[in-house]
Amino acid sequence: MNKITNNKAWFLVLPVFFIVAISAIIPLMTVVNYSVQDIFDPQTRFFVGADWFRQVLEDSRLHDALIRQIIYTGSVLFIEIPLGIGIALTLPRKGWGVSACMVLLALPLLIPWNVVGTIWQIFGRADIGLGGYALNMIGMDYNYSQNPMDAWVTVLVMDIWHWTSLIVLLCYAGLRSIPDAYYQAAKIDGASNWAVFRFIQLPKMQSVLVIGVLLRFMDSFMIYTEPFVLTGGGPGTATTFLSQFLVTIAVGQFDLGPAAAFSLIYFLIILLVCWVFYTVVMNAGKREEQ
Repeated sequence: MNKITNNKAWFLVLPVFFIVAISAIIPLMTVVNYSVQDIFDPQTRFFVGADWFRQVLEDSRLHDALIRQIIYTGSVLFIEIPLGIGIALTLPRKGWGVSACMVLLALPLLIPWNVVGTIWQIFGRADIGLGGYALNMIGMDYNYSQNPMDAWVTVLVMDIWHWTSLIVLLCYAGLRSIPDAYYQAAKIDGASNWAVFRFIQLPKMQSVLVIGVLLRFMDSFMIYTEPFVLTGGGPGTATTFLSQFLVTIAVGQFDLGPAAAFSLIYFLIILLVCWVFYTVVMNAGKREEQ
């Protein structure tokens, strides 16, 4: 028996396509147009092909910023993912403590990015900040505005404080979805805590961990506001990441062609890494299920 399909339902989706076209597709096409032209004014422009892409890819400043970005993003994921899992495993599953923990964990996520940078800017100062003053009192010569390593560590710790809660909440949601029967069966079999985590908890958290890793990768790879407010990319270029390098080209130098070319390269790097990670993890999960 043939099914009757009501194509009128597609009209309900048209507003979404319209909004996406206005907010994403049209700006993207504009960037693509700028990336292949040398624009002097609205009436004077010349087609340059891939020259801007070649210029950007040969820029040593881009290479340095990319290395800093990869190290920073790798450090964020290496610390926040295990830390988030560990905290989620220690949270209570019943009682009033659950609500209290959820509220406390959600507080850093509610603070705007620019406010987070301002908070840590004050907190890390040695003269008026509690953190900077305490570190200097115990004998550490801490000054994030002059020491590149101090600035790097401060930006990293700031991100960990701000976003680890997201991983905790995602992992906790995955843990809460595990039926008690799984734990009871493991207890009867005499499974160790590590075995419970390896064969019960971790597989059940896989889907939320994929979401968490993708979100944290994209956000940390595009980070701009917090380090800009905290250090302004300094001292020197110690905390100048790809997004700040892009803003320098587009706004500081007003080189729209190279900025557009770099924007597309930036976008493709994030898209490619996310696709590869998602594909590998999903395929590994399917093999384990078989």
